[in-house]
Amino acid sequence: MAATGQTTHAKSTKGARSGRTRRTGRRDPLAISLLKADHREVEGWFDEYEQLEADAEKLALFNKIALALKVHTAIEEEIFYPAERGEVEDDLLDEAYVEHDGAKKLIAEIEAMQPGDEFYDAKVKVLGEYIKHHVKEEEQPGGVFAQAKKGDDDLEAMGQQLKARKAALMAEMGGKGKAPARH
Repeated sequence: MAATGQTTHAKSTKGARSGRTRRTGRRDPLAISLLKADHREVEGWFDEYEQLEADAEKLALFNKIALALKVHTAIEEEIFYPAERGEVEDDLLDEAYVEHDGAKKLIAEIEAMQPGDEFYDAKVKVLGEYIKHHVKEEEQPGGVFAQAKKGDDDLEAMGQQLKARKAALMAEMGGKGKAPARH
């Protein structure tokens, strides 16, 4: 039985493709691991978008991205950020809200367009860059997630709240039950 404890410490190959070390993923509390999983999923979709040529495929993928971002920002703004006020520096949370607002405005602009319209692809690209910047700020040492982990909040219980709210929003906003099963 002692050998099984050693095998769980071995490096996972799941996160290796991006070149980033994911060793903290297993130790992150549920709230942080769920939010990071959302980040990885959307980053992957932005990378995938860059490879598409057909307008119908671009529209379908952008719609997935937009839904995921709307749900993610909602759960952060409804549950995570308010709970972390006092645990995380106010400036970081204020910037996160402003970054969310900017992303929402850009999503709305793109949703009012069609692939093939002038600047459609450019706006999707800029949105992707904007999201990657936001993710980096949340996940960096000293960022929102690092400060939250040092606080007193029960991030496991909050993770259950985030998970439930995400599933409800996915169904409500048109996810048709496609909320990914993450453990």
